[in-house]
Amino acid sequence: MNVTILLITLLAGALATYLVGKQNAAKVALLFGIAAFIETIVLICQHNAGVNTGFMTQWIANPNIYLAFKADGLALALVLLTTTLTPLIILSSLGNHIEKSNTFYALVMFMSFAMTGTFLASDGFLYYIFWELSLLPIYFIALLWGNDTFEARKKAILKFFIYTFAGSLFMLVGFVYLYQQAGSFMLKDLYNLNLTANEQYWVFLAFFLAYAIKIPIFPFHTWQASTYEKAPTVGTMLLSGIMLKMGLYSIIRWQLPINPTAAKDLMPTIMVLCIIGVVYGSIVALKQANIKRFLAYSSMAHVGLIAAGAYSLTLDGLTGAVYQMLAHGFVIVGLFYIAQILYKRLDTRMIGEMGGIRQQAPKFASIFMILMFASIGLPGTFSFIGEFNLLFGLSQVNIWYAVFGGTSIILGAFYMLRMFQKSMLGETNKKTFADVNTTEATVLGILVVIVIFLGIYPKPITDLITPSLVEIVSYIK
Repeated sequence: MNVTILLITLLAGALATYLVGKQNAAKVALLFGIAAFIETIVLICQHNAGVNTGFMTQWIANPNIYLAFKADGLALALVLLTTTLTPLIILSSLGNHIEKSNTFYALVMFMSFAMTGTFLASDGFLYYIFWELSLLPIYFIALLWGNDTFEARKKAILKFFIYTFAGSLFMLVGFVYLYQQAGSFMLKDLYNLNLTANEQYWVFLAFFLAYAIKIPIFPFHTWQASTYEKAPTVGTMLLSGIMLKMGLYSIIRWQLPINPTAAKDLMPTIMVLCIIGVVYGSIVALKQANIKRFLAYSSMAHVGLIAAGAYSLTLDGLTGAVYQMLAHGFVIVGLFYIAQILYKRLDTRMIGEMGGIRQQAPKFASIFMILMFASIGLPGTFSFIGEFNLLFGLSQVNIWYAVFGGTSIILGAFYMLRMFQKSMLGETNKKTFADVNTTEATVLGILVVIVIFLGIYPKPITDLITPSLVEIVSYIK
């Protein structure tokens, strides 16, 4: 089995979901999502056994473009995140009334297909195609099924689309220049280029614009909070849980190994931007009354630290960045699902209008508390493993990076505990709040088990990603 089977499954799932009609669309999408998850586990087992599960064949002769997929441990880790979260996100939406549900779920499956292709592609042009394809479904998901009035969400979603599309064009220019030097878009050929320092600076900055907007890194973040707020919860989960990881992954896979000299020279400036984002996101989160905007700024603070770890150029920093990509994906999807449950029960997203929920729904409050502690990196959760490695990697570059980056833990604990107290404790809201049902308990329970299991035993992820990261660091050094 190679990775093309997985991609075909996801694409076929999108097509089948659209054709099956509205009544069974969610079930068909869920079925294909589970099949993709099982196939990912098989691919990882084959990879661990030394089987090459990649694929390459020439696609276009002139210019020289390949259908090439690199199924190494780093790529498979992000594919695992994608194919684990996709069926959980679909399952979380069951029972919701969704107009034109077959189109909606087909777009979800197609987005999963595009993001998976982005993580696996090892030809730069193919990678760019998948990168851009992932933007289309989330645009329509957020625009057509989002919150607020159509005009209000159109403005926010259009800003998101223009920002990310414009940044991607700079990346495309960078790839075209690299092709002129190497005669190929293949990852290995680009790694082996001997670019001058000046050439590296321009290519590095072209890539940086695309990735900084997608992640987002301060000050390229202005699209994020409004888009997260206006998008439906499924769209917000896809954006925060998986899509922003495309930018973080691409820093490690594409940007740093191709431009090592520029990465070293520009590191101090980028580190400052990342750490500003950590502090800024945390402070702004404290002031948010809307729980979705609160989680959006909280996410910005976390991914700022992940980006700083990636740009540290150390093996520990890169390892911590990958750990935290995965941990953040599982945790933030769980938190946005909790925000959706709160909205369904209380008909409000205002934190100040909640309260006393723990008395009525102790199971829900307990699960919320676990994910909240995971978000702030409590020992015993996967987030702690990631944050420790990130800060250790930053300390190897400059101790002050670790000190200021570490404020994310302190500030994160403050704003998350404050939000939990306001929403779960205190006086009871007048509305009755039912405890978690079977679907909610299943989705949240799986996320909690993953976060705690990998927090106690991260070895499977460590063994999977370390060889790839060691290879990448060898190009950076």
